[in-house]
Amino acid sequence: MSGWTLEPAYSDLAEDFGSLDAVFALEGERLTRDPLSEVIRVQRNGVNYYVKRYVGAGKGLRRYLGKPRVKAEWQNLKRFAKWGIPTAEVVAWGLERRGAAYDRGAMITRELPNTEDLSALAGRHDPKLADRAWVDNISRQLAGYTRTMHDHRFTHNDLKWRNLLIDDEPRLFLIDCPNGDFWRGFWLKYRITKDLACLDKVAKYHLSATQRLRFYLQYRQCTRLNAADKKRIRHVVRFFEGRE
Repeated sequence: MSGWTLEPAYSDLAEDFGSLDAVFALEGERLTRDPLSEVIRVQRNGVNYYVKRYVGAGKGLRRYLGKPRVKAEWQNLKRFAKWGIPTAEVVAWGLERRGAAYDRGAMITRELPNTEDLSALAGRHDPKLADRAWVDNISRQLAGYTRTMHDHRFTHNDLKWRNLLIDDEPRLFLIDCPNGDFWRGFWLKYRITKDLACLDKVAKYHLSATQRLRFYLQYRQCTRLNAADKKRIRHVVRFFEGRE
């Protein structure tokens, strides 16, 4: 199904954001680009917006089968908001098909002001990561939001520090989730382990073993590990062995 939606609260931006044609005609600061997509930043009325534009879904059957990446991304951000997980506000979204094939699509999100991703803090060894109270605050937020996702049988599938934004409060926001999906049974357990392993992949270099364990206990909402917890933790710490 083709279509385009602009949130009514942003109707004053309809000239620029009101149709897929208008969105693909926008010019702005290019942030990323690959053969199938690009992200630009534009400013309107003193507010920054991120415009993600996707052309095609790949070659062959990929254009006909499965959910387009852009659709998965806007749906997942809206799920986060519905579940009470802070995320970027989706201002406009939609896609276009040519016959039965996906042709192009776009999504616009409003900037989260005064935010920075956790990987940037890690990259410069920011003093905040040595502040136990600050780390505990962020840990509790992240544990709660991760638990909320997993309680819905949903996993992020790219839960890396670069996709976690922090503002000055500090409040935590989850972003960029085109690969998130619902799972059951073995695959849910596997994907949960992967989410936790993605977080720990960087955490092990910047946080103490005690802080990493405390995060897991916060996530599990318990004070002691049982046998299943210990087994999962072993899987988490070994998940990326030989792949780093």
